[in-house]
Amino acid sequence: MLLVGAAVVPGALLYLLGRWGDAPAVQAWRTVCLAVTVQATPFLLLGTALSGAINAFVPERVFQRMLPRRGVLAVPVAGVAGVVLPGCECASVPVASSLIGRGVTPAAAFAFLLSAPAINPVVLTATAIAFPGKPVMVLARLLASLATAVVMGWLWLRFGRAEWLRPAVRQHTGHQPGHSRWDEFRRGFQHDFLHAGGFLVLGAMAAATFNVAVPRSVLDTFAGSPWLSVLFLAGLAVLLAVCSEADAFLAASLAGFPAVARLAFMVVGPMVDLKLIALQAGTFGRAFAVRFSTATLVVAVACSALIGGVLL
Repeated sequence: MLLVGAAVVPGALLYLLGRWGDAPAVQAWRTVCLAVTVQATPFLLLGTALSGAINAFVPERVFQRMLPRRGVLAVPVAGVAGVVLPGCECASVPVASSLIGRGVTPAAAFAFLLSAPAINPVVLTATAIAFPGKPVMVLARLLASLATAVVMGWLWLRFGRAEWLRPAVRQHTGHQPGHSRWDEFRRGFQHDFLHAGGFLVLGAMAAATFNVAVPRSVLDTFAGSPWLSVLFLAGLAVLLAVCSEADAFLAASLAGFPAVARLAFMVVGPMVDLKLIALQAGTFGRAFAVRFSTATLVVAVACSALIGGVLL
């Protein structure tokens, strides 16, 4: 509801006021919203198609066989393995739940959950196109996201408690014997694309409203301070809940903010946002979602500031 309000209500008011007053502002809002949506849609389409193909054609036991038996070693391997799931964060939650149910240590499953939507090739390619001529931004996103996933896996391995996990009954997300794999691919792709596409449009509307309606003085207050800008865009990433295949284009549109702050926006978004918190609470329980999301936000901001400060 917060996302809908942030996207629709200010935009609607701006549109109604613009009919009698500031028409250029309405045109600017439409231009930004359409540009973000059009640029991001091909990557969202490709990401959800690949995610649906992996869900239907790749057995989940493959991930279990790839991981070492020792949890300390399994966590970084699982983090790197996130590159093989080119989908948004919505797809990583049920996969992580399935891995835990099949005996994979929760720490490794959570490292995979965080890294999969952040370091897969579709997201990195979208980042390279959103920031042309800046390959260091792609490298910074890769390293900061992977570091966050691994650190969170190790923290869960050290401090996590089994009683915090209360997995709900989960519908099977992989191939079911007797069912057509192509039919499962079609249903998975359709569900992921329509679900993530709706959040993309709302996120684009919210970003357009933010770019047009927020006074420049407010932006300068946050953009002028390195630490305030990082915290501000990290919080904005949580509220906008934009799919990871699209967030690079939104970050690129926030040109008034420092590069480190925009990096924090791209690292935090795929790991901690409103829809992901809701998915985690429904899958693993509220106690887990509150603790894990809070810790992930802190670690993601710290990794973004450290790695971005060095590379950017």
